[in-house]
Amino acid sequence: MADEGTIMWTGVSDQKYEYWIYRIGASFKSEPGNYIFAKVTKSTESKYWTPLYVGETDDLNRRLTPNHEKMPCVKRNGGTHVHVHISSKDEATRQKEEADIRDKWNPPCNLED
Repeated sequence: MADEGTIMWTGVSDQKYEYWIYRIGASFKSEPGNYIFAKVTKSTESKYWTPLYVGETDDLNRRLTPNHEKMPCVKRNGGTHVHVHISSKDEATRQKEEADIRDKWNPPCNLED
């Protein structure tokens, strides 16, 4: 499925991460990465994104499915897109990025049990 451009997400550390934007349901290669389920909010001049869940995985293809355990929360909160950053094979590196972004934005589906 075609991407819809990119977005720069900033973490609490002020580190910037570039993510590709896809509609939820897109297919991915079996690569490690970080991801953000998000919804779009629009003003008259521009498009803004609200993160709903931030995660990481060693296999984007396996993880980003309609069966993701946070999908009910994502859909309930108006989620339409997933932002993807191909990342390190090192789990600690991916977890650091996830925490950096999550701690800045406090996405509702990360806070829900």
